[in-house]
Amino acid sequence: MKVHIQAGKRPRIEMLPLIDIVFLLLVFFIYAMLSMTVHKALPVALPQSSTAKIDKKQVLSITILSNGGIYLDKQKVLLDRLKGRLEEIHAEEGIAGVSIFADKTVSYQALFRVMDQVRLAGVNRISLQAEVEQGS
Repeated sequence: MKVHIQAGKRPRIEMLPLIDIVFLLLVFFIYAMLSMTVHKALPVALPQSSTAKIDKKQVLSITILSNGGIYLDKQKVLLDRLKGRLEEIHAEEGIAGVSIFADKTVSYQALFRVMDQVRLAGVNRISLQAEVEQGS
């Protein structure tokens, strides 16, 4: 911040450097907040829903790809091994819940097979993820 003092005039404070610093701090904090967001699932084309909400309390993500591949937090897992893997994680760390990211082309039966394995592992809080429908 620069102060100009001229003989016979009142001192003047230059505001432009102060505004620059404020904007730099604003950009820094916005970037810091965005980098704190954790998304553990793989990218898939989610179906749309006009009532979809973001639930930030989920711990594990299960992704079901259109080709039938199942991923538990970006690690590929077979359907018959999913229950055991969830039980291991639940015994070690505990599971608050599971978010399922299923591609919109995945069959209803395949989705329920995964949900059954999650429930058999003792996890009862299951959240199906969807995108917000455009135009609503």
